[in-house]
Amino acid sequence: MKRPALRRTPGARAPLLLTVPALLAVAFLMLPLVGILARTSWGELGDHLTAEATTEALRLSLVVSLWALGLSLLFGVPLAWLLARVPFPGKAFVRSLVLLPMVLPPTVGGVALLLAFGRRGLLGPWLEDTFGVTLPFHTSGAVLAATFVAMPFLVISLEGALGGLRPRYEETAASLGASPIRVFLTVTLPMVAPGLIAGAALTWARALGEFGATITFAGNLPGTTQTLPLQVYLLLQDSPEAATSVSLLLLAIAMIVLIALRGRWTGTPGDHRDPASRAAAARPEDPAAPAPLPEPAPGLPQKSAPEPWPLHADVTGFTRLTLDAGPGTTIAVVGPNGAGKTTLLRALLGLTPRARAELRLGDDDVTGLPPHRRGVAWVPQDGALFPHLSALTNTAYGLRAHGVPRAEARREAQGWLDRLGVGHLAHRRPAQLSGGQAQRVALARALAARPRLLLLDEPLAALDQTTRARVRHTLRGHLAEFGGVCLIVTHDPVEAVSLADRVLVLEDGRALQDEPPAEVTRHPRSPWVARMLGRNAWPGTATADGLALEGGGRLVVAEPLPPGTDALAVIAPEAVSVHRERPTGSPRNVWPGTVREITSAGSRLRLLITSAEAPDLVAEITPGAAAELGIADGSAVWTSVKATEATVVPL
Repeated sequence: MKRPALRRTPGARAPLLLTVPALLAVAFLMLPLVGILARTSWGELGDHLTAEATTEALRLSLVVSLWALGLSLLFGVPLAWLLARVPFPGKAFVRSLVLLPMVLPPTVGGVALLLAFGRRGLLGPWLEDTFGVTLPFHTSGAVLAATFVAMPFLVISLEGALGGLRPRYEETAASLGASPIRVFLTVTLPMVAPGLIAGAALTWARALGEFGATITFAGNLPGTTQTLPLQVYLLLQDSPEAATSVSLLLLAIAMIVLIALRGRWTGTPGDHRDPASRAAAARPEDPAAPAPLPEPAPGLPQKSAPEPWPLHADVTGFTRLTLDAGPGTTIAVVGPNGAGKTTLLRALLGLTPRARAELRLGDDDVTGLPPHRRGVAWVPQDGALFPHLSALTNTAYGLRAHGVPRAEARREAQGWLDRLGVGHLAHRRPAQLSGGQAQRVALARALAARPRLLLLDEPLAALDQTTRARVRHTLRGHLAEFGGVCLIVTHDPVEAVSLADRVLVLEDGRALQDEPPAEVTRHPRSPWVARMLGRNAWPGTATADGLALEGGGRLVVAEPLPPGTDALAVIAPEAVSVHRERPTGSPRNVWPGTVREITSAGSRLRLLITSAEAPDLVAEITPGAAAELGIADGSAVWTSVKATEATVVPL
């Protein structure tokens, strides 16, 4: 079958006004390279490149460039991390110093080095008198000059890679007990490896081709400071053909480096998402995953009785509250976006300047301890699995950070993966997992770390309903045996009711309610929580017979509050009656309205009804009742609520 020809998208053709200058620029850059290729004496190329002076210069160039690369890695990597992660006064000035050798004429850089490290420079006399070191006209001087001009390439490349790495990976590693240096070596560097490799390659290539600073500061001594670029300079005077051949060698090396980088340095557009989320975002849940959760792997040590870790926290800053909880307590933290839920968790971890927590776990005051020594494990919303580690090594990370031997850590990690139904995926990397599978691995990693306090930020949000129910059951079983306190941020009322002993309702950083789930369900004091539970929530001011609503209108209730009290009326959707004609009889609250939306809620239908005389109202009716009433989108209806069906709680 003949395939249809591809048609050019309208507007995709480049304007002629831009195309011509662009082609001229390409020609301008290409002609010098073509000149080298055209003027190379190919028959004598081997003789030119194997000449004694050339091989000696090449050897020296390799020695100098590799030493420059080593020094750049030793000093440039910490400097890049400092610029990317640590705010400090004068940061812009330090970054300008890093960039300066890239824009400074190399000969000027050589003069600056001579005035700093020469025999009459600022440090030269001290180095010579104290250590007997003379840098000018010595190979070490060539190394210093090459490092000066090349190190900025490493720093800028690595700083960009570190800036693109979200700190949550390092924060999660710290919450699992990893020290800062362990986090840097096992998480940060592996995750920025492409940027580090690109910067190192460019640094080496730049050091290999350095000329101006070297000849000015270190001189041009054969066998000592005469590198390959300096050899080209000398050959141009005596043997231009040999100079062309050696130039071709340097050109080939530079092109090989640039091709190997494949756009990492130049910023070629591509997929810049986190490595762990590239494939997982669109991959469905593995259909081969077992339906029942398997038992823990055999051979695991038996659990000892959990050590009790009660919690006391005084949180100040954006989120302000006092939190006390006994061992084994699970608290669901709920509230609208921006209420301070994640800020509360990060304050307990010691990771945010927005809030500070005076935190006591058991008899230990951990307020002044760094995150990795608090014994507080955290599962962020996206799991933050380390993309360079398998599911098994991710799960064992916290155990290894606490000094557990590798074999024991892997055995226990496998047991946790089995408990959460992902043991068969232990060998996979995060990019090979679906969103739900990755979230279960992240949960297993936190549980395996043996924390005193467990913080879960919407841990089941990425799971489908069936898997969520199974993982919720497993999590409930673990929390029943957990000797510490667990805080779960959630927007799911089922999670709040089934997992938590208490529900903490936050709004604008304040605690509106901290009570058992049953009490919060019966008497929610937040419109957001009431709506999360599927209720109608109308704020207003109490009157003698009910509530004056904020949006206008009145609501009559059976048990009014003292007049003037700020209050919230809560009405269950099933308590709202829907009619096509104005109802007669006992209802005290009757409003006309229009059906704006019909959705399915299990075996019932939910109607969103708007009215000029009352706030928007959600009603639940059966499909049979909807058919009998002839209700559709846009239908004019009447709604009624009995005074006894409206609950009013003070705010």
